Amino acid sequence: MIKKNTIHDDPPIVRLLPSPCALCGSYDNSNEIYPSNFDLEAFNPEVFSARRLPDRIHYRMVECKKCNLLRSDPVADSDTLLQLYIKSTFSYGNQINFLKKTYGRYLELAKKVSPNATSLLEIGCGSGFFLEEAIKHGIPNVWGVEPSTNAASQAPINLQKKIILDVMRPNLFPKDTTFDIICLFQVLDHMPDPVGTLSECQKLLSPNGVILILNHDIDAWSAKLLGESSPIIDIEHTYLYSKQTLAKILEAAGLKAVEQGCAWNSYDISYLVKLFPFPKFIKSFILFLFKVTLLGKVPVRVPLGNLYSLSVKKQEF
Repeated sequence: MIKKNTIHDDPPIVRLLPSPCALCGSYDNSNEIYPSNFDLEAFNPEVFSARRLPDRIHYRMVECKKCNLLRSDPVADSDTLLQLYIKSTFSYGNQINFLKKTYGRYLELAKKVSPNATSLLEIGCGSGFFLEEAIKHGIPNVWGVEPSTNAASQAPINLQKKIILDVMRPNLFPKDTTFDIICLFQVLDHMPDPVGTLSECQKLLSPNGVILILNHDIDAWSAKLLGESSPIIDIEHTYLYSKQTLAKILEAAGLKAVEQGCAWNSYDISYLVKLFPFPKFIKSFILFLFKVTLLGKVPVRVPLGNLYSLSVKKQEF
């Protein structure tokens, strides 16, 4: 059975709190990159649900003058965010098969770093679709952590007992529990305390184990081209990383990046159109043409703006 989490039925009382740079801890040593453009109605489960269409709403975005780490400031308090993610929904549709292909490719890279891996933990596992994929890739012992009750309820029955309905935190697993591979796919950007989260992952990592991360790249061509219109500038994201700042975050958590690079994602063309900031009427027309001609189902592999990272414990390096 899925471990139960606590859900508050009342609408969240949103408190916006100053956020520190996750690297140097400073609060005011930053430059504003984009002003905020949201109202409090944005704090609802629909907005904080997986794979929603980009709506271009975001917090005030700042960049640390010392560390160059981009962050949202201020942000909603952690309890509000937890309740929103607990109540969020999961609807990846036909993108699940593409995500399996993408994440499966990078799992094979992780297995080269930890060739004898038999256990895997995914933080933010959704419906468990990647846990299924990991089993197919020869990892028999899989576990997931997922706050969304809707997402976890969609997991296959045999995997539901392997999903902990919670967020990554201290003492979540019994003492002496370890995993050979720990995966975070598009979740680190959402974490209010990325160093704390990765530190907990580091404690759970077995000797010669590896942490696999895929997340948005603020230095990607798409992010630079689209600027504030990029889908990664989003109210769900508390921190955004480059290769350099992600490596520093890993270092602060007791980890060492052994490989980083541009991630190539598999999608269908329709999904790419949904991400791009076309005017609404143009986007609707293109999607209609793709639907009637079936062109929208054509698969593509593109470097859309994500990076991957493989890291090990510093003492293992």
